[in-house]
Amino acid sequence: TPGGGAQGYIIALVILTSGFATFQAANNTAVVTSTAPGKRGVVSGLLNLSRNLGLVTGASLMGAVFMHAAGTSAIAAASVAAVVSGTHAVFLLATLLTAIALAAVVVPRTRVAVRSLTRTR
Repeated sequence: TPGGGAQGYIIALVILTSGFATFQAANNTAVVTSTAPGKRGVVSGLLNLSRNLGLVTGASLMGAVFMHAAGTSAIAAASVAAVVSGTHAVFLLATLLTAIALAAVVVPRTRVAVRSLTRTR
C-alpha cells in the first residue's frame, strides 16, 4: 500500500539506519586513521561535533522552511494543501542542497583528472 503504515515505517527505518551506520563507520575509520595518532581524539571529537551541528542546524532549517511554506504556525490546524506545500518546499531544498554538495565533490575531482590527463600527454 502507498502509506505502508507501521510496517512501511519500520522497513524504511531499518534501511536508512543500516545505511547511516555503514557510511559512518567507514567514514570515521578513514578520517581518524589518516591523522597522526596523537591527534586522533581531537579529530574524532571534531568529526562528531560537526555531524551533530549539521543535524541540529539541518533539522531546524527544514522545520522553518516547512512552516514558512505551509503558511501557518499551527500545524495541527493546517490544511492538507498547506502540509503538501510545506513538504514540497522541504524536499526541493533538500534536493538543491544535495546537488550543490555533489557538485562540490565531483567538479574539483573532474578538474584534477583533466589536468593529470593533459600532463601525461
